[in-house]
Parts: sequence; C-alpha cells; structure tokens
Amino acid sequence: MRTGMVALGLGLLTLRFLPALPPVWVWLLLPVVGLMLLPFRTYPLAFYLFGFSWACGYAQSALNDRLSIKLDGETRWVEGRVTGLPQSNDTVVRFELADAQSRRGTLPSLMRLAWHAGPPVQSGERWRLAVKFKRPTGLLNPHGFDYGAWLLAQGIGATGSVKDGQRLAPAQRAWRDGIRQRLLSVDAQGREGALAALVLGDGAGLSREDWQVLQDTGTVHLLVISGQHIGLLAGSVYLLIAGLARYGLWPGRLPWLPWACGLAFAAALGYGLLAGFDVPVRRACVMIGLVLLWRLRFRHLGAWWPLLLAFDGVLLLNPLASLQPGFWLSFAAVAVLIFTFGGRLGPWRWWQTWTRAQWLIAIGLCPLLLVLGLPISVSGPLVNLLAVPWISLVVLPPALLGTLLLPLPYVGEWLLWLAGGLIELMFKGLALMAGQLPAWVPVAIPLWCWAIGALGAVLLLLPRGVPLRPLGWPMLLLLVFPPRQLLPEGMAEVWQLDVGQGLAILVRTRHHTLLYDAGPRLRDSDLGERVVLPALRKLGVKGLDLMLISHADADHAGGAHAVANGLPVQRTVSGDPDGLSSALQAGPCESGEQWVWDGVHFQLWQWSAASDSNQKSCVLQIEASGERLLLTGDIDVPTERALLDSPLAVPTDWLQAPHHGSRSSSSMALLAGLQFKAVLVSRGQGNSFGHPHPTVIARYAKLGMAIYDSAEHGAIRLQLGSFQPPSTMRLERRFWRDPPPLGP
Repeated sequence: MRTGMVALGLGLLTLRFLPALPPVWVWLLLPVVGLMLLPFRTYPLAFYLFGFSWACGYAQSALNDRLSIKLDGETRWVEGRVTGLPQSNDTVVRFELADAQSRRGTLPSLMRLAWHAGPPVQSGERWRLAVKFKRPTGLLNPHGFDYGAWLLAQGIGATGSVKDGQRLAPAQRAWRDGIRQRLLSVDAQGREGALAALVLGDGAGLSREDWQVLQDTGTVHLLVISGQHIGLLAGSVYLLIAGLARYGLWPGRLPWLPWACGLAFAAALGYGLLAGFDVPVRRACVMIGLVLLWRLRFRHLGAWWPLLLAFDGVLLLNPLASLQPGFWLSFAAVAVLIFTFGGRLGPWRWWQTWTRAQWLIAIGLCPLLLVLGLPISVSGPLVNLLAVPWISLVVLPPALLGTLLLPLPYVGEWLLWLAGGLIELMFKGLALMAGQLPAWVPVAIPLWCWAIGALGAVLLLLPRGVPLRPLGWPMLLLLVFPPRQLLPEGMAEVWQLDVGQGLAILVRTRHHTLLYDAGPRLRDSDLGERVVLPALRKLGVKGLDLMLISHADADHAGGAHAVANGLPVQRTVSGDPDGLSSALQAGPCESGEQWVWDGVHFQLWQWSAASDSNQKSCVLQIEASGERLLLTGDIDVPTERALLDSPLAVPTDWLQAPHHGSRSSSSMALLAGLQFKAVLVSRGQGNSFGHPHPTVIARYAKLGMAIYDSAEHGAIRLQLGSFQPPSTMRLERRFWRDPPPLGP
C-alpha cells in the first residue's frame, strides 16, 4: 500500500514540471487505463495514472477559470463579494473579489484587485466596482519569483485595478476580518501587525523592515503560522486533558482518551481555519489527525506514514500547491527531521536533539532553498535555538488566550499587550543579529553542481560512522563556491530585465559590470528592490563598475537607491544628475567619453541642446566583436535627428526602443539611417500609455526588424558579439504561462 501511496504522490507532483497540459482526452483516458491495470498487480502504475489525471484535470479547470484574452485591458462594472483579509496602506487597498458578475462576459470566480487611494474595504462586503482587468501574469526574470504560478495556485483568475466603486451591502460572516480589526485596535506596544500575523497568518501588518529582519534570521515561519504552532496547540490540549484525568479532575463518565484526541484535533483544526488553512497548516492538521488516530487505536503508524498521507492529502485537495515554495519547505523540513532522528542506535540528550535539529534542517534545506531561488539565512540555525521556544512557549499562549478573551474587559487587552511586548523584545534581538549576518543570496549554479551539493547534504544527514560521510562537506561547499564561468574576451552579456513600465539593462564583460537604468519606483512598489537587485545577485553580480541612469524619470531612476544600497557601485553617471537625489552622487554624462572593458567598446553621447529630462537621456553605444547595441533611454525625434549627426551614427545591430516605443520616438530616419536589425522593447503589459504605439511597431515591421518585447517575452538575454538571436524567459515553457509569440 505504501508503494501505491508513493506512486499517487508522484503522479500528483508530475504536474509541477509540465511545460504544457496534455489534451483533455489523454488525461480522461488515463484513469480507465489505470483501472485496467489493477488486476495485473501493477497498482503503483495505476495509482500514478490516477494522480496524474486528477492533477491535470484540476489544473485545466483552474486555467479555464482565468480571464479571457478579449477582456484583458478592458474596464467593466462588476459586482462581487470581498473575501479573505484585505490589505491596505497609505496609498493602496488590495483585496480579493469572489463570485464577481458582469452583464457583459463571464468572469473568474476569484480576482485580486488594487484600489489606489481607495476607501476602506472589509471582508464580507458586497461592492459594485469599475475594474480594469488584467490576465494573471507576472514579471519573468532569471531565477525570480513567478507571480503567475502563485496566482494560479491561489485560484486567482484575474487581477485588476479599481477605478471607481460603491458599497452595496455591509460585511457578513467575516469573522476572521472582525478578529483582525480587534487585534489591530488594541495596544500591543506597536506590534499589532505582528500579532495579526501570529494569530491569523496575515502578514500585511508587518513592515518591509520587519520582513527583511525575519528573512535575514530565518524566522519567517515563526510569525506567519506554521505547522509548529498547530502542533503545539494540539499537544497542549491533549496534555491538559490527560493531566486532569491523572489527578481525578476529569469527569469520570467521560472517557478521557477519546475526548483528549477529539478536542486536540478540534483545536488544531480551529486554529488552522483561523489561519486560513494554507499548505503548512493542512499538512500539520493531517499529520496530527493521524497521530491522534494512532493513539486512540493504539496502533503504530511510524513516522513516514503520516507524512506520506499528509503529502498526498494536500495535493489531492489542491494539486497546484506544488507551485508554491512553502509546500516544498514545509514537507522537506519534516522529512529531514524524520530522516535524521529515525533509526538512531542511541538516544541523544534533549539539548543535543534540539541543537542538532536546527543545524541539520539548515543543511537539509540548503539545496532546496537554492533551487527555489530563496535567500539562505546564515544565522538561522543559531537564532532559531532561542526564537522557536520564545515564540512557541512564551509569546503564543498569551496571544491566543488574549484573542479568545477579548470579549472580557481588560483581560484580553492586557494579555495582547504582554504578547506584543514580548514580540517587540524578540524583534530587537533579531535586528541585532540581522545587522551582523544578513541572509545570503546564492548565485544560480549549473544543474550538475547543484546535484553534487544536494548529494553532499544527504551524506551529512546520515549518522556518524557511515562510509564517505565526511565527503559531504566539500560536496556541499560546491553550492557556496561554484566554479565561475567567465565570458570570452571581446564578448558582452546583456540582460534586459522585465521590470514592467520601466527600464533596467545589465551589461557584463569578462571582468566588468554596468547597469543601464535601475527600474521604476511607483507608489509603494520599488522594482529596483523587488526585481533588479535580486536578479543581479542571482546572476552573480557582486558590485557595479558603473551605474548609468539615462535620465531622472521615476521609471528609469526609481530603483537606483535600492541598487546602490544593496551593491557597491564604483561610479554613477546620469544624463540628468540634477534631477536625481544627491545621495546617489551621480556625475554628468560626458558626451564623447569612451572606454574599453575586456575588448568591448563603450561610448556615451548626449544632445547638447536638450531642454527636458527625456531629451537629456544619456545614450550608450556598446560594440562587441563588431556587433553593436544602442541604449537610448527616452530620447525623442528631435534628439534622434541630432544623434544622426554624431559619431554614434553608424550601422547598428540592436536598438533599445526609445521611450518604450512611444510614437514621439523611433523615427523612420533613425531606424533606416542606422540600419537596425532588431529592437528590444521594455514596457508593462497593458500600460496606460499605449506603449509601444502601433505606428512604431509598423515602422519596425516595415524595415524587417525583429521585435523582442519584455511584456511578451519576459527578461531577454543577448550574447553581444556572437551575432546570435537572444534567449527569452518565456521560452522556458510552463503550463501556467501564456505561450510566447510565434515569432519575434
């Protein structure tokens, strides 16, 4: 039976790695084939087919519930009910709208909306809203967060921005939001948001600095409800009833064991529902239920059975859970503990068990964190030795009890005040540790290198005395110090990152690195911090020789502060340094400046008669082995005419589309005069400016220029000097992504 359960899990998990879903008739036929195989004692294959078919059907249903292409970018009036826990700050309100209806067209069952400068929105309310729809896609960058996969796993079929709206009905059956409002209204010594995260799993009240501290110290799992909290509550209830029965305080007419198991599971399930029943909570509830069932029936299930049944159970409920990093981390952490402590010949003392558990989890999860593209906390094993019992034994009891006793005057508020102070004390200690040892963002490494490192981690998890175990350390260190791949002399690697309606282009030679623009910063979103800086670190950039900000507009310069704060920058240059913050210490663009890095030639140009920031854009020409690229910022037609009289007016292979393809740029004189073969367009999907303009696209097509658009291709990588077509992120097919265009 265990083999069949493993096969079922593998079938459910296969979905995660599919580039495209098979045709409907295929996955409908697979269960029939599985039933035919059962009499021939090939039940593992039959279970695999059952799991694979169920996963494909579930995924196809989720894809069918997404916004239709014809509604993408449209604005419609819709009516629906607010669900979940809305998030709000000074500038924007974000919430989910369920059961939305429109008179013109069918809508997804769940949408995620943003309302800039909108009124307060509460869960359970019904609203009539004017929404500009957008298909559930996200930015695609090397080793970056896949927002589209996250939306699909959450069952969100569309995103959108609210233009106007009116409340139709007050909140109904919104008990979680009601509890959150009460928690946020009490005095918790400034840690009301952290209490909401601990009690409800709602991290919206944590500041960006708080999240960074938790990430640096590897303690995110402590503030956002994890299986550990569920297990602690269930265990406390069980031990309480067992203790009452032992000392004769439990009613004799009620058998204590069934009541202890039942109430412990009810407590775990209730806390799970309070937390939103995410993947770690589901896994914990299933495992706790199985352990309590074993205790009730006095049967030995072992450690792997509950984990295996929980694994299959979570995937049966939602096969798309495997698209979320939390799914892998949750089950992997438990598997590491079972693997580490199972089959040991002798017992460890309690302090040995506790300390070794933290270090072994860190070693076991290291390869997984790397492949998931997540930061690795260097201080996490040490910090968790103290932080885990502090939260679980000191903070959590008054937090939960205070929440339960809020209807009693003063009692609940005092307990929450105490819990908030304890959380604040913990954060002060975590901040000190994070300042000394920030999280390590590993560089993306080749598959063979990762496989050796993962094997090394497995060896280190084995008991002492196992042959070849010491080899695990050098094998694991290969993840930390992978072999460096240098570019050939005279070649340049160019990445146009996918930053939406903005621009960020990374240029690397054999020993030097340049960043041209740093992405946008709009309202509460800093793409320099969220996208550009993580991408640079993942690509192995440890510092910038030059950060060139074409001009001072926020869509080009907005992310410069985040980049400068996150990486050492030797020199900063801008076409409009006066429009930038003095903290960047940017020098002026010197027209005619030239230099050579590793056989690659660079030259700057700026129009001397420029009158506005766009016209002041600092233009950069890059030539590698005879292949040229022209980076233009936001220059317009008059600037382009001046450019044609400059030393840069030579036949050029690649053009970065001026002003994102605005009709005020990309004149026919420039395109024909410099004889471009291809163009790189950086813009946001469905942007309000209409970039790139149809007339500009028509000019590119008329001249036979290949078009590579970040909104359609994601991040684009060009090997300048090889005269080869670029590679794009959307060519890495995944079933949840819209297919790339048929041609560039």
